[in-house]
Amino acid sequence: MTKLTLGSYPHMLGFEQLERLLERTAKSSEGYPPFNIEQTSDDSYRITLAVAGFSESDLSITVEDRQLVIRGRQGDDGSERIFLHRGIASRQFQRSFVLADGVEVGEALMENGLLHVDLTLIRPQAVVQTIQIKKG
Repeated sequence: MTKLTLGSYPHMLGFEQLERLLERTAKSSEGYPPFNIEQTSDDSYRITLAVAGFSESDLSITVEDRQLVIRGRQGDDGSERIFLHRGIASRQFQRSFVLADGVEVGEALMENGLLHVDLTLIRPQAVVQTIQIKKG
């Protein structure tokens, strides 16, 4: 079976970078932490990650090369606790989301063990450009 790429479509010009972003994001998609994506209006979205046990200082949110990257790393509390059962994950994570052109990251809010990140889609004005044909 042949893998189809955006380059396989002759009418899709200049999308090579988008294809690389999609491949990179697909490789980093593990199951932790779980998340939701909801549409909150016609032009806004909210990503919610379940980050129980993480504080605001354990988390970082960046936008890198049209990707929203959320990282979590818990500091060592230094105690010598002995767990009889450890079911609450405390490992580091990285979640990446590819952002379309015009999507801006708004505020982030921690609430009851959930991290909410709001996104807004800025719709550009439609522009029609007429190209003059020169006589050769």
